[in-house]
Amino acid sequence: MRTIISTATALGGRTLALMLILCASFSVANAQCENWTDSPQKEQAENAHVAYRNFVKNKTVADLVAMTEDEFNNAFNNWKKAYDIAPAADGGRPFHYRDGRLFYGALAQKETDAAKKKELQERLISFYDEELNCYPDAEAFLLGRKGYDMFYMTGYSMEAIDVLEMAMDKGKEATEYIVLPPLGALLDYYFGEGEIDNARVRELYEKGVAIADANIEKGGDYKQYYEDAKANLDASVQKHADKIFDCAYFKNELMPKYEENKEDLEIIRYIITKLKTQGCDENDKDIAMMQAQYDAIYATKAAEYEAERRRMNPAYDADLIFKSGDFAGAVSRYQEAIDAADDDEKKAQYYYQMASIQSGKLRQYGAARQNANKAAKLNDSWGKPYLLIGDIYARLGSSCGDSYQQRLAVLAAIDKYRYAKSIDAEVAGDANRRIANYSGSMPIRSESFQRGDKEGDRIKVGCGIGETVTLRF
Repeated sequence: MRTIISTATALGGRTLALMLILCASFSVANAQCENWTDSPQKEQAENAHVAYRNFVKNKTVADLVAMTEDEFNNAFNNWKKAYDIAPAADGGRPFHYRDGRLFYGALAQKETDAAKKKELQERLISFYDEELNCYPDAEAFLLGRKGYDMFYMTGYSMEAIDVLEMAMDKGKEATEYIVLPPLGALLDYYFGEGEIDNARVRELYEKGVAIADANIEKGGDYKQYYEDAKANLDASVQKHADKIFDCAYFKNELMPKYEENKEDLEIIRYIITKLKTQGCDENDKDIAMMQAQYDAIYATKAAEYEAERRRMNPAYDADLIFKSGDFAGAVSRYQEAIDAADDDEKKAQYYYQMASIQSGKLRQYGAARQNANKAAKLNDSWGKPYLLIGDIYARLGSSCGDSYQQRLAVLAAIDKYRYAKSIDAEVAGDANRRIANYSGSMPIRSESFQRGDKEGDRIKVGCGIGETVTLRF
């Protein structure tokens, strides 16, 4: 029994009366692939067939959508009549199934109600199954087209993946290029959702690539179509390449690149690292061969590379200069590193290194304190510059004035240590050890009393320090 539904849809400013035939069930005759050859209604079927075919021959869905309302309804009604009498047409050509997909594609495109649109799309898909049942010789073609329409009409489904896989298995190299883009989109989505594993993705991807490569190598009118379809499939799957593919895959991809760039150390290093990351054994013969090539080239150019590295990286060069004992040269090179840096954290590190050298090796305490303060200003949550300033105060105090001035300098140093740990928990241990070491050298109450100073007084420290401290014992 068939239900006939009439609807009106506005399209391009025009209203088309659409005869929508949604089949609740199909007759046994349809299932048995009836044709008009021996039908008592042969003449009616043939006449209806000829009447509608003139409207749809060599047409697309877009062409049918563009028809006038009367043209479309006349063609549709004649197709319906021919299809109802003889679903399999003359028994040798599947016109009625394929034209049914054309009509229902146009109906679905014009429909605005989501539920009705879905019904129309599902009916369109069902024509593939009917045709497959009656014309199995076109199985690979029909499965490919069915999977394509399933994806682009009804969206993501695991069933669509299965249909596309069957199309590839049946069609082999003859599989249409249109199968590959929806396959890629489906693999991308379902792998991302964790609903298919990497082995399944690899299997389907490799089938698709094999089909594309065979047709690209063959050449001909469809070569470019297969190249584009393969690129589309690649783009979808490559998003997850690191999780999907193994050592063998990346070898196949990267070894040709190595062969083309055997003298390029950067490329060789990248390939070796990538292969190891993707699970290749370190003792793999190809990795061992590339590593030997890398080492041989590097050995001949090591001095050149090192000189260039030092030239381009002043901070690295400064560290080497320091290790050579040229402390003033190291400070100068760190200043160049600061001038070249555009990151405040790096600048802070370089100012700190300069201050450490100036304080510990050159005894340039004034310059060291200035640079430590610059480092602290650039990174206000970093405690190490304040530890260094505290150390500078302790050194300055140990060799200036009388014992009272030296003890006041200790207070200035302890203040810096306390501040350092208050802003940076990572230096708390070092700060506490310094505070403990110097606590016994704080001012003595009797000595302060003799000078007229009492606890809590604010006193300026000499010895080149210039800080004001709160007197305590």
